[in-house]
Amino acid sequence: MAVVSSEVLQVASEADIVSVRRCVRESATKLGFSLVDQTKVVTAASELARNTLIHGHGGHMELALLNGPRTGIRLTFEDKGPGIPDIDLALRDGFTTGSGLGLGLGGAKRLVNEFEVKSRVGQGTQVTVIRWK
Repeated sequence: MAVVSSEVLQVASEADIVSVRRCVRESATKLGFSLVDQTKVVTAASELARNTLIHGHGGHMELALLNGPRTGIRLTFEDKGPGIPDIDLALRDGFTTGSGLGLGLGGAKRLVNEFEVKSRVGQGTQVTVIRWK
């Protein structure tokens, strides 16, 4: 799978979440994603950016446009926050360490085609998702 282009956006404020959403929508539109698929990948990006900001104390997102046998968008969110002690538990609906509904991580997973979480307690978290066209 070839990376056609990539860019990195900081996730350090609420305004950055808006920028992440805009950038992901523009990229999905450029690749010809349907409106439904655009909405799914933008919603997943928004949830993951919010997690990066709130739980990871900020970080960044790398957006890569993929081309090959398939066309898609790969989003990698990375932070140097406290990490996730139990990923399986964190993916369960209703589980939260904050004040939200606990739908973010699991909800994001349901909105994309590929989902991977790497986390080390005390060192941070990396979440990579891919939405194929």
